Amino acid sequence: MFQKTTFKFQYIIEKFAISAVLLVLFNIGLANAQQKVKKIPTDNQALESLGALKQINAGVLSIGYAEAGPADGTPVILLHGWPYDIHSYNEVVPILVSKGYRVITPYLRGFGTTRFLSEDTMRNGQQSAVASDIIALMDALKIDKAVLGGFDWGARTADIMAALWPERVKALVSVSGYLITNLEANKNPLNPTAEYGWWYQYYFSTERGEKGYTGNTYEFNKLIWKLASPKWNFDTTTFDQTAQSFNNPDHAAIVIHNYRWRLSLAKGEPKYEDLETRLAKRPVIQVPTITIASDFDGSAADGKAYANKFTGKYSHRVLNGIGHNVPQEAPREFADAIIEADGYSK
Repeated sequence: MFQKTTFKFQYIIEKFAISAVLLVLFNIGLANAQQKVKKIPTDNQALESLGALKQINAGVLSIGYAEAGPADGTPVILLHGWPYDIHSYNEVVPILVSKGYRVITPYLRGFGTTRFLSEDTMRNGQQSAVASDIIALMDALKIDKAVLGGFDWGARTADIMAALWPERVKALVSVSGYLITNLEANKNPLNPTAEYGWWYQYYFSTERGEKGYTGNTYEFNKLIWKLASPKWNFDTTTFDQTAQSFNNPDHAAIVIHNYRWRLSLAKGEPKYEDLETRLAKRPVIQVPTITIASDFDGSAADGKAYANKFTGKYSHRVLNGIGHNVPQEAPREFADAIIEADGYSK
């Protein structure tokens, strides 16, 4: 799931001035030194709880991220999924900051102010590329080790980092558990009910789906929010905070490639083949971990299917009545899990 694009003008006209300012500042930033962190002034009230919006060159990207908390605090990196963004952590970040954490919340490739440094770079959504982005971000920010938390694409990314680079991960909180994609396993069909739940993956595999998503991103992603969290009565303002991040020139390309790659309908990049070979072996995760399940996980909510993939100190919890966007729907529970998992490492 839950793993360019344009909005209809009526949805973005009120945001145009802010977006224009951010775009100008971003373009100016690219001309500066490679590793210089740039703080982007913004009047966007939605970012107040997440901290200052910044930009830094890391790997193949200029990554946009919010940062809050003391510079000498234990680093926590919070990773969003699709079709979500950093605003899923609006209420999580202040809780963690109050406990003394330094919280980094980046836009993944294809979202928000994150941009490719070169037009020639493949717009690649495969799992190891996204995980490599966050390792590059840690390197750029000179963060040796961090607590990771994520859901959806973000949980998969955090799982991969913990599996392949355990020395960089202090502790892990992963919604929906062990989400590392195995391409061979993905070739096997699920039962009809499960297949029905992944309808959009097959839609994205067609030219019609690519055109449909590119031309109707706002409406499409709002529908996914409703389907993934049927009991969450979010309002338009809440969705629109996140919807701005889909107005990224590479958003549709990254999303379409991600889902086509998962079904072996699109190739990845050769430079990630070694990482994917290691991931295909379904490596265990040894770092201290808490996994969280919700109503979205259905019969897999008990976590038994993946419990043996976590071999360090580990616990699992189920949040009844909560949909897929766990950090935004249950921010206190998610923040508490971050704090508890960090405690496992001491």
